[in-house]
Amino acid sequence: MSYRFMDVAYAWLEERKDFVKPSTYALYRWDVEKVFSHYFQTIDGSFDDQVQRFALSQWKQGLKPKTIKDRISLIRAIYEFGSQKGWWPFHRLHVQYPTFEERNTLSVLEIQEQKSLLRYLDEHLNFHNLGLMICLEEGLRIGEICSLRFMDIDAERGVVHVRHTIQRIYSYERHRSELHIDRPKTSNSEREIPMTKSLQRKVASLQHLSKPDHYVLTNGEKPLEPRAFRAYFSRLLKRLQLSPIRFHGLRHSFATRCVEAGCDYKTLSAILGHANIGTTLNLYVHPDHEQKMKCINQMMERLGRKES
Repeated sequence: MSYRFMDVAYAWLEERKDFVKPSTYALYRWDVEKVFSHYFQTIDGSFDDQVQRFALSQWKQGLKPKTIKDRISLIRAIYEFGSQKGWWPFHRLHVQYPTFEERNTLSVLEIQEQKSLLRYLDEHLNFHNLGLMICLEEGLRIGEICSLRFMDIDAERGVVHVRHTIQRIYSYERHRSELHIDRPKTSNSEREIPMTKSLQRKVASLQHLSKPDHYVLTNGEKPLEPRAFRAYFSRLLKRLQLSPIRFHGLRHSFATRCVEAGCDYKTLSAILGHANIGTTLNLYVHPDHEQKMKCINQMMERLGRKES
């Protein structure tokens, strides 16, 4: 009996639904319904070729290599699921990816711009601007700051507890997108970040006007939607005539300044909530010629061959 790829894909989705976060399930279902349905219907002897053509078409459309690889991984998972069920013979899919060089281009504020923005936020302190200040000084993601409540800030210890994230995901049951607050994607993303004395004072100046269960950005029981906070940030940059960076550029700016200040990478990785230090190194650590020369000279000194 022959099974259609899409039928198996929906069966796989149903089985995975209780084992992944709602946001992850929504992404899987989007790929199945909106992407795969246009390319795959049946499994046949040329399925490798079908998947290969799919990968190349995604590349030609300008999708990021990671997006393409994630979708191929999803196709593999569905295919192996069908094989385990005995719906078609097992066959290991072979896919080649185009040769590419993916460069990490970060949107980052220049030092003077970052100083100007912090000065403005300090002089015009309100709940929205406090959120921007926390992002610039703690490296939070937008979903983390939008879901941050005052009870997550330990004023006595001077610590921000990152416990949740918020995002808008599509509900296939209700046929609309909804705001969803959940735990961060990985255990590393749940973290404690110490505050400077200056930031502690800024938080304290507004915290006494709020309630513990109120969200920092709204000073209310309902959170601010990420896209609304992005819009606020964009308008502020335009008003201050600063570089029009993406909101995530605040996190990049924080990390970049930490690297420039000589912070050790393991600690920075923990502050950012990265799953592993490799992510931090790949994104933010790009030694220049002077740093490379210093490294080589230090090695030569240990060999007793110090340069004159």
